[in-house]
Order: sequence, then structure tokens, then C-alpha cells
Amino acid sequence: MKHADDYYRHKDGTPTGEPRNLRHALRFLIRKHGQCRVKEFGPIKLKEVRAEMLKDDLYRTSINKAVHRIKRVFAWGVEEEIVPAMIYQALRAVKSLKAGRTEAREPIPVKPVDQGTVDETLRHLSNVVGDMVRLQLLCGMRPGEVCSLRPCDVSRGIEGVWTYRPAQHKTEHLGRDRRIPIGPEGQKILAKYFDCDPESFCFSPVESEIERNTKRKRSRRSALTPSQLARKAKGRAVGHRYTKDSYNRAVQRDCEQAFGMPPELREVIRFVRRQTELSKEQREDMKAAMHAEAAAWRLKYCWSPNQLRHSRATELRERYGIEVAQNVLGHSDPRTTAIYAERDFATAVRIMQEIG
Repeated sequence: MKHADDYYRHKDGTPTGEPRNLRHALRFLIRKHGQCRVKEFGPIKLKEVRAEMLKDDLYRTSINKAVHRIKRVFAWGVEEEIVPAMIYQALRAVKSLKAGRTEAREPIPVKPVDQGTVDETLRHLSNVVGDMVRLQLLCGMRPGEVCSLRPCDVSRGIEGVWTYRPAQHKTEHLGRDRRIPIGPEGQKILAKYFDCDPESFCFSPVESEIERNTKRKRSRRSALTPSQLARKAKGRAVGHRYTKDSYNRAVQRDCEQAFGMPPELREVIRFVRRQTELSKEQREDMKAAMHAEAAAWRLKYCWSPNQLRHSRATELRERYGIEVAQNVLGHSDPRTTAIYAERDFATAVRIMQEIG
């Protein structure tokens, strides 16, 4: 892990998410075979580790990625001459789980989000998060790219189109350049955020929290309780920038408000604690059932910022073709774009009406 912490870094020296992913994968290895000698570890034991992941109800693709990371750790051990090469060669024989041939859950495919759903959510979002959503939808950015946008990363002047070069992006370790064109509508959104320090991030969660708390104060009908006053006095640390996770949470939270998630599903634990007439076992059963109901509700009504990229890709593919969508999204392979962009079945129907 010391090697991983030093090796997996962006160009500016900040760590990537890969060390965290490695720790997550190795947790299962240590849980099941932490006391096993390296020379005694083989394919059967690796399959037992994979079975532990199945017990945790991970998606099939997540299990395959975690097993691959464990294999990479052993490959590094061979490179450093602390693991016999035959151990790694044997582990390579363990095949990935195939779709439809395992009990592991299949991941839910990311689909484009309907514009009407986005518009309804925007009515409840703060101005800052709302502008992030609008800009991402216009430009097809990744969530992390809109979160890390700074004035110094944007150049202006190519036929009225601005160019955003993220300081960090998904494929920088492959030596690829990422350039995101921003047209007139996107420029209108960004213009009001360019008065800040060029090195600071445009979209600040501090401003968003101030606006959110102001709205809550206006809508409050009763005085704050002593516990609420104590929490307010203590304060809550707010970061200087959004991450893709905090951005996603902000959108999900306002989806719950926009589409009326029942309060008891939003705060399951508090609701269950108040059911004092039930036994501990009954409360646990109720909590599990309500968590499942809340998950089903969110699956139906909530969407994530990553879906905006799929929406833009689908629209570009329908209007201009897959090559244009590939260029705007920054993919090196059109097959990757095809995953993001839904096929325009209506076009196929119209053509078959003419020639079929």
C-alpha cells in the first residue's frame, strides 16, 4: 500500500482513488485468508475470497474488478521478488464472473435522465448546484470535471467558444489531452463565477449551504430546539469545493424534496426508534424493510449527475451522429461513446417505414 499511495497520483501530486479501491479489495482477502502464507495461496483460496464478496452482495462487475486488483497486488509481489512467480500465474487462471452465470447482482445500467425530471429537480436545487447541472448538461462533462472547474483552466477566444482543460481527468495517465468546448449558453452560466480568484474553484459548497440554510430559516414555523441550537453553534465543516460524491448527494437530496419522498423513508433510523411498542427484533425487521422501500423509491425518482453525460451523448448522437458525440465527450473509441449514447430507435422505425 505504501507503493500504491506513492504511485497512483495525478500530475499535480494529489492521490487518485485507486489506493482506496485496493484497500477495499484487500479487506476481503485479509478477512478470509489474512493468516495464510503467500506460498500457500492459490486459485481455490482466491475463489473463496470472491465468495466473501458475493456474501456482501456486491455487483458482479465490482467483484471482477476487486479480484483483478488482488491479482495485481500479487503481480507487484512477483516484480519485487517477494512472491513466487508460479503463485501469480496460478491466480491468473481464475476467470471473471460472466453475466447470467453467477448469483452476483448485475449493475443497473446508467440511462439518460428525462429533461422534464431535470427541470422539476432544478426548481429545488440551490443556484450553485443548479448551474453545475445546467453546465454539465450543455457540455457533456463528467461530474468530477464540473466540480474541479477553475477560471484559470478556461481559455477564451476560438471563434467565440471557450475551451476548458481540466487539471485532472480520467485518462491523463494514458497521456491524453482533455479539452471541453463551452458555447455561448455555457459561457453565460460561467461568467458570474469568473470574478473570483483564478486558482479557486468556481462552484463553492459554502455559497450553496448559505442559500440552503436561508431557505430553511424562512420556511421554519417553530423555534429551534436546544439540540438544534447546539449543533448550529458547533457548526459543520464545509469543503472549499464539491467532489463528485458531494455533488451527487446534493442532487439526490433535492430529488427527494422535488418528488416528495415520505419523511419516514428519508429518516428510517429515527422513525424506527420511535416505535417503542415493538421488540428489538421487530424494529430491525422494520428497518430492513423500510431501507429496501427507500432504495426502491430512490431508484424510481432520483437521478445522478453522471446521467446528464449520458443524456447529452444521446442527444448528440441523434442529431449529429456518433462521431460528433465521441469528439464532444472526449472518447478515443466510438465503442465507448456507444455505451453512453442510447440508440435512436425512432430513426430506425422511420427508415424501415420507407424501405422495409
